[in-house]
Order: sequence, then structure tokens, then C-alpha cells
Amino acid sequence: MAVGLLMIGGEFDLSVGSVIGVSGLGLLLLTTEAGWPMGAAIAAVLLLAAAIGAANGLLVVRTGVPSFLVTLGSLFVLRGLTIALVRRSTGRTQLGGLDDVSGYAFWRALFAFELGPFHAMALWWLVLLLLAWWVLRRTRTGNWILAAGGAAEAARNSGVPVRRVKVGLFVATALGAALVGIIQAVRYTGADALRGEGQEFRAIVAAVIGGTLLTGGYGSALGVAIGALIFGMVQQGIVITGVDADWFQVFLGAMLIAAVLVNDAMRRRALAAS
Repeated sequence: MAVGLLMIGGEFDLSVGSVIGVSGLGLLLLTTEAGWPMGAAIAAVLLLAAAIGAANGLLVVRTGVPSFLVTLGSLFVLRGLTIALVRRSTGRTQLGGLDDVSGYAFWRALFAFELGPFHAMALWWLVLLLLAWWVLRRTRTGNWILAAGGAAEAARNSGVPVRRVKVGLFVATALGAALVGIIQAVRYTGADALRGEGQEFRAIVAAVIGGTLLTGGYGSALGVAIGALIFGMVQQGIVITGVDADWFQVFLGAMLIAAVLVNDAMRRRALAAS
């Protein structure tokens, strides 16, 4: 969801997958290896994610380098550092035993509970969807996001704090990725260095399928949610129907190309009508 908002704001973040891995392993390192209480470890992980997002955002807005390139570099830096530091500290790239940490039961009840057929991840996703919808549709910040993505220079001339908006979106995206990493670590009681690999591209595909323009300035939280649901149904449908899972990559690429073409055609039609 946060990736979709960032794209509406006209930027990309390819480092979200690595932030998921950093967050999960960071939580395991601080609790099982350093002996931190889980609450303090989770707070530290979220602060680290916010710092990563702020660093990406500041680098983009101050240098003018495309966010695609900045965050692609961040992806490799973060993943490389994670593997190197964890292996140096523990000799492994996979850590477990989170369920043995004091206070684990409380955090499992918060991040890994089940409510009927629904898992905590789905309910957290629903909460974030409602929050994103409210921000985009009901707040001045939502108008700023759309303006910053659609016409940054015009928005800046109108008094919109474009740089602050974009940095805030990078921070929100990193915090969203950290939340995913924390939930996965709590649910599976462990983490590994490659957790989250490839998720950055899937998030972008889901947003585009949901109608978000790659050029920014147009999209909705509901559209991003629908794109994610379509993406998930295709992924699960391939398995359920017995189709070779290798074909998923083919469908993924085809869906992205089709969504881009449809979105561009609709944009051109809207511009022509206006």
C-alpha cells in the first residue's frame, strides 16, 4: 500500500524488499542474540527503517537522481550489509528461536493472531488500506501527494512542500516494509537474509494493475488494493489449477505490460477529453 502511495507521489522505492529482510533479521539479532526485550527491539527496527526511508528520500530530493536508481543502489547495499553483518555475528544467514524470547506471546497475539479465516497480515493490510484511503481522499496531505506526483514544479509554485511530501512518503514506505518483516518474523519465529527478495517488483506490479500511473499523479488506495488482490488471485490460481508455477513469471510480466498499456490509453483519452 505504501509503495502505491509513493508511486502516486511520482517516485519508486526498490529497496522495500531488502528493508523487509533487514527488519526481520534485526529483530532476531536484537532479541535472540543481544537479549533485548521485544518491545525495544521492534521500536529500534522501526526507527532504523524510518532512517533508511529518510536517507533515500533526502538523497532523491537533494540530488535530483531518479529514485529508481537511488533505491536500486540502496537495495544492494542493504542486502549486502545484512548478509555480511549477520554472518559475521552469528556465522549464519538464517536465525530462529524468537518464540523463546520473553514476551513473545503478547507480540504474537498482536502480529500473528487469527480471527476466524483471517490472519493478522490480512487485517493489518485492511487497516493500512483504510488509512491510505483516508489520507488520499480526506486530507490536505493527500492533495499534496497527488500534486507532487502529477506536476511537481507547479505544485511547488503553489506552496506545496514537495520535498517534504516525498521524503515523508519514502519514510512511510520503509515503515510499511518493516512492519511486513516484523509480522513475518513473529509469525514464523525466524528470519533470513533473503526474506522479501523480489517483493519490491511485485508491489509495483500490483500498483500498476490497480491503475496507478508510472508517471505519478494518478491512482487510488482502493485501486492499489484491487491490483494486489488480482495479483494474489493469479498467483494462487496458478497453483490451484495445477499449472506449472514457472509460468507465474510469464503472467506477471504480461499483466504488467497490459496494465501499463491500458493505463496509458486511459490517460491519453482523459487528456484529449479535457
